[in-house]
Amino acid sequence: MPVFYILFFILGTIFGSFLNVIICRLKTGESIFKNRSHCPSCQKKLNWCELIPIISFVIQKGKCRNCGKKISWQYPLTELATGLVFLLILNFQFPISNFQTLIHTGFLLLISCFLVVLFVFDLKHYLVPDIIIYPAIVIAFLYNFQFSIFNFSARGGPALGWQSIFNSLIFNYLLAGLIAGAFFLLIVLVSRGKWMGMGDVKIGILMGLILGIPQIFVALFLAFLIGAVVSVVLLILKKKTLKSEIPFGPFLIGATFIALFWGEFLLNWYLGLSNL
Repeated sequence: MPVFYILFFILGTIFGSFLNVIICRLKTGESIFKNRSHCPSCQKKLNWCELIPIISFVIQKGKCRNCGKKISWQYPLTELATGLVFLLILNFQFPISNFQTLIHTGFLLLISCFLVVLFVFDLKHYLVPDIIIYPAIVIAFLYNFQFSIFNFSARGGPALGWQSIFNSLIFNYLLAGLIAGAFFLLIVLVSRGKWMGMGDVKIGILMGLILGIPQIFVALFLAFLIGAVVSVVLLILKKKTLKSEIPFGPFLIGATFIALFWGEFLLNWYLGLSNL
């Protein structure tokens, strides 16, 4: 079993390497599939031994073998993070005992790749790319819709009435997306875009479609809490000022991962404290 986990982690780092290509070429407009990977400084095409996730960065001491320019830490960190996310998904879904669990695992793996790209791209460029966020929203919506249809059929189909589908979809994931999106849209309108942007609204919708209710509230709370703590630390270290812009997307996405894996535990812990 440990070997299987190691292999799955390696698979995650390989996907992370591909996500790095997407992140970089989204900005340059370069084709993702047509051109081979190359050094962004000297443009030298990379050999297979220079493309091994994490290991190549360590062996080359974070520098290009051809021009000697430093390689961004984005590459190994994204690969490592994606590998760890894949491991967490496998751990929380294991054992995969039926087809429904297999499909759900596949959905989580796919949507996590979108989240990683959004996290890194927003952190680097203070921008949420529509070409990533819109497909992610559509995929999350369609997955939840088919999941509602599956449960509806499994529980008796038309005999339950179509309100069963409506309740399952609208009053959980879709409603969660609408609540989060409307919340951030209100902040955008009130602040006239000074506090948050429309990218955060779109991420909020995606968060709701992934997490549902009540986990979306856990994620929103964590995002603001982590964002506040990090902002204070940056101010104390004089890395940022009160007028500096800090992208909120990475906090939202980081909180989404936390709520996805430990949201129920955190919620039960909080409710337990409130009952003391």
